[in-house]
Amino acid sequence: MSTIVRSRPAGIASVWPALRRLADFRPEMTVERLALIAAGFFTLFCNGAFFRAVSGTGALHGHWSTAVSLVAMVGSLNVLLLCLLLNRWTAKPLLIALLLVTSVAAHFMSQYTVYLDADMIRNILHTDGKESGELVSAGMLPSLLTLGVLPSLMVWRVRLRHRAMGRAVMVRGAWVLLAVMVASGAALGSFQNLSALMRNHRELRHLVTPGNYLVSLGRVLADDQAGKHRPRTPLGINAHIAGRPMEARPRLLVLVVGETVRAQNWGLNGYARQTTPELSRLAPINFTQVSSCGSATEVSVPCMFSPWGRAHYDKDRVKHSESLLHVLEHAGIHTLWRDNQTGCKGVCDGLAFESFEHASVPKVCDAEGCMDEVMLQGLAGAVDRRNGDVVVVLHQLGNHGPAYYKRYPTHLRRFTPVCETSELGDCSQQQIVNAYDNAVLHTDEFLASTIRMLAAQTDRDTALIYLSDHGESLGENGLYLHGVPYAIAPETQTRVPMVMWLSSGFAASRGIDMQCMKREAQAPASQDNLFHSVLGLMQVSTPEYDGQRDLFRACSSAAG
Repeated sequence: MSTIVRSRPAGIASVWPALRRLADFRPEMTVERLALIAAGFFTLFCNGAFFRAVSGTGALHGHWSTAVSLVAMVGSLNVLLLCLLLNRWTAKPLLIALLLVTSVAAHFMSQYTVYLDADMIRNILHTDGKESGELVSAGMLPSLLTLGVLPSLMVWRVRLRHRAMGRAVMVRGAWVLLAVMVASGAALGSFQNLSALMRNHRELRHLVTPGNYLVSLGRVLADDQAGKHRPRTPLGINAHIAGRPMEARPRLLVLVVGETVRAQNWGLNGYARQTTPELSRLAPINFTQVSSCGSATEVSVPCMFSPWGRAHYDKDRVKHSESLLHVLEHAGIHTLWRDNQTGCKGVCDGLAFESFEHASVPKVCDAEGCMDEVMLQGLAGAVDRRNGDVVVVLHQLGNHGPAYYKRYPTHLRRFTPVCETSELGDCSQQQIVNAYDNAVLHTDEFLASTIRMLAAQTDRDTALIYLSDHGESLGENGLYLHGVPYAIAPETQTRVPMVMWLSSGFAASRGIDMQCMKREAQAPASQDNLFHSVLGLMQVSTPEYDGQRDLFRACSSAAG
């Protein structure tokens, strides 16, 4: 009987040994050498946004030595960071985690010019699953695979060489010292140019990854731990209503906290498109020059409800103090926060709070969330259950990006074509603006509906104040979304719309001249004015009230 010999095709036979050798490839190296290779990888392949931003300042123009020094300095600092973080037991899992996170960070920094400072990290930590899901797209896959998954697989194949403890400590110390010396030498080599660069563009340090998010995360965790059991400082505990007759009708004030609407696209401000047709018919008081306290919700919302504002902003003090709503409660005014977002950022701690984030109301909600109209459901009943004056806050989902196309119902799809993806880099700027403007139309419709509901009230004097938390970049100068450090944030992120409406009964009871208010609304204002304007409007007397920042005072004849 003959033996049949099956042979592999010549092509496969030649490739097979190479594949076997690749599968068996498991290099052996020390932790320090692995740190050096990883630091080089991070520096050269994950810091594109940083080097592009530096180049954009003009600091490298004609200065090749400065470019070399900068690369050497960033590389050696990455070596230093990894030598301090990695050890024989944690090197591989920790480095894999860093690679995966850094690949995602590099994607967002390159696509949206995101600066990963402490405020941005705090925003990320407070983002819920629904919002995070909108940021995940197919556009992330190339970065995740090439900068995260593939390098992680290579790291997993590495065999780490063991050393005796004493020798390991000595070698690691030598590497740390060498990294410090190289970083210092690189900095001194182009000291004049690099010192000027970092002095004039301090925000650039928030683009150097992975150090940017690691340092910022450390700061956030340290702040949270320090204030974990720290009680809030009472504010306005002796507040009371003054100058108001006992027989006066109760008042209802609705504060609408907008999300990501910028002044430049607000129809009432003279925008080329009419994005506020409903409000235009109602002719409210529109403030045309309003600046925000921050460029992100985590800063702006607590700040606007504090007495200090941007002028005297101190994150720690604001975070651990009571807010405007607590002062109103101390004065005997009921408050209620209704939320279609990710919470009140501490502003309403200990007070009445209702979340509609996961509500299921027909026509206004679906599996992905609810339109802002959901917050008007049952509002009249909630107010009626509270005697006396009431202040209600409605926290919108508004224009929250990058999925602007999800922020409005079909009948408001007026500006086309629209960007129908969260990967804004795949759309033209006009498509992005079209989707964004449609979402502004929805805020206009929501505000008009709220005002009409308030105007129909027969047993209360009513008023509404709308103020967006911050603006948004829509691709101007390569910037998208928001959260750029305030010192360098463009006006598209820091100029916001503000609208006020008062019923005739409310205006009369407070002696407010509405024509005077419309003239005053042309002057510059800011979120700093909200705290004091609400107290003045509701006639709350407290030492925290500053009449100079009350927007109603100049046009009011009643005591406040």
